[in-house]
Amino acid sequence: MNNRIKLREERVMRNLAAGATYSVIALLLFIIGVIFVKGAGALSFGMMLELPKGGFYYGGEGGIANAIVGSVYIAVGATLLAVIVGMPIALFLNVYLIRYQRAQSAIRYFLDTLWGIPSIVYGAFGFTLMLYLGMSASLLAGIITVALLITPILVRTFDDVLCTIPRGLYEASFALGSGKGETAFRVIFRQGFSGFITALLLAFGRGIGDAASVLFTAGYTDLIPEHLDDPAATLPLAIFFQLGSPIPEVRARAFASAAILTLLILAISLIARYLSRKYSINVIK
Repeated sequence: MNNRIKLREERVMRNLAAGATYSVIALLLFIIGVIFVKGAGALSFGMMLELPKGGFYYGGEGGIANAIVGSVYIAVGATLLAVIVGMPIALFLNVYLIRYQRAQSAIRYFLDTLWGIPSIVYGAFGFTLMLYLGMSASLLAGIITVALLITPILVRTFDDVLCTIPRGLYEASFALGSGKGETAFRVIFRQGFSGFITALLLAFGRGIGDAASVLFTAGYTDLIPEHLDDPAATLPLAIFFQLGSPIPEVRARAFASAAILTLLILAISLIARYLSRKYSINVIK
């Protein structure tokens, strides 16, 4: 009797888990389907390669090349800053503070808090910082603000990977005479390199798809920025501005822009999985 009850419970839990999994997959496919169906008519190579022309936001000719390039500029710049700041933090947590668990827990708590802060708050902070430094809305301001947003994501993702590295690897490195710096960059970083690539691309994907953090900081322009103090358009803001238009053709372009952004995010996710598998290094077997 007890075995039958356990089998029923197991069957119910398995069905619930399968139902939840398939529901998430179905929701993703539904969202992608709606975006592509509504934007398919406006999606073209010309739209991706041309700059907006006169009256573009009123149904005129042109494309969103300015927004695509601006998004890539901001995401690449912010990711580089996040790596410069975040990678040493993750290694410091897992090498230099390995014996200080309370300090590790406190730092991880603050990083998790920073991760959970809404991006509009980062945008407001970036705007305040701009006023204090006397900066105008520009590519540089957008890069700094997005870097602040994605640094906690990169650090915590990479930190979770480093936490899985066996403690014996640290002890073996120290026993062979390696210092903490050498252990951090030549042993631990090498062991967790595949996780670092994943963290890097996830942070890049978050940076290229965020709108609130650049709403007040990057500005908007129909041109491709040539200098760091030039304003920069982004795909999320292009979608926002076009979707609010009463003109059907402009709203269709908004969905086409969303389809392009979705394809970029999907491509980044696939690249992250591929590189994570390709550069996975098993030092200890």
